[in-house]
Amino acid sequence: MNQQDYLEHYLAARTYRREEVLVKPYPVPPQPGVYGWWFKTLPADIDVSNCIHRDDGLVLLYAGISPSKPSSAGVANKQNIRRRIKLHYAGDASVSTLRKSLGCLMSEELGLHLRRFGPRERMKFGDGEARLSEWMAHNAFVSWIIHPEPWLLEDQLIETVDLPLNIDGASSPFRPTLRATRSAAVAKARELPVIA
Repeated sequence: MNQQDYLEHYLAARTYRREEVLVKPYPVPPQPGVYGWWFKTLPADIDVSNCIHRDDGLVLLYAGISPSKPSSAGVANKQNIRRRIKLHYAGDASVSTLRKSLGCLMSEELGLHLRRFGPRERMKFGDGEARLSEWMAHNAFVSWIIHPEPWLLEDQLIETVDLPLNIDGASSPFRPTLRATRSAAVAKARELPVIA
């Protein structure tokens, strides 16, 4: 397939709910690929007029890949889309930039507070992670496709699609708001004591 075929396949891929992704046997293959996060309810006041919308009302706000692009030294990452998607749905903000962004944007609505935990001072939402997972179970749906070099499709997506929740490389008009919201939450967390 050429990159345009991959893009069309990606945008048409079936979406899955949290409980469908986390049940065994896992539907997400342990392979390289590109995934998309589609939302029923927006996590903030985001202008989605230039975003991709599905007929079922879902809107694409975030795209991710696994593994990441090999380093200039040729060192390859051994991650896969199954592991990454599971971390977004069931991990915490210290291992998922998507969860961190969503939690920071909805901190007041969900009563979430970014804090530093443990000797490595990982930033996450503590017991608020469960509330964030519950919100995602109702409002965040994921799709994916297998791709041997997912970074190629990610580059194309970032260049051609408005992805408001992508931070790196994205040119979405929402990017400055997202960056400022995350930075403010991190700054506040640094002022508070570390939770053991």
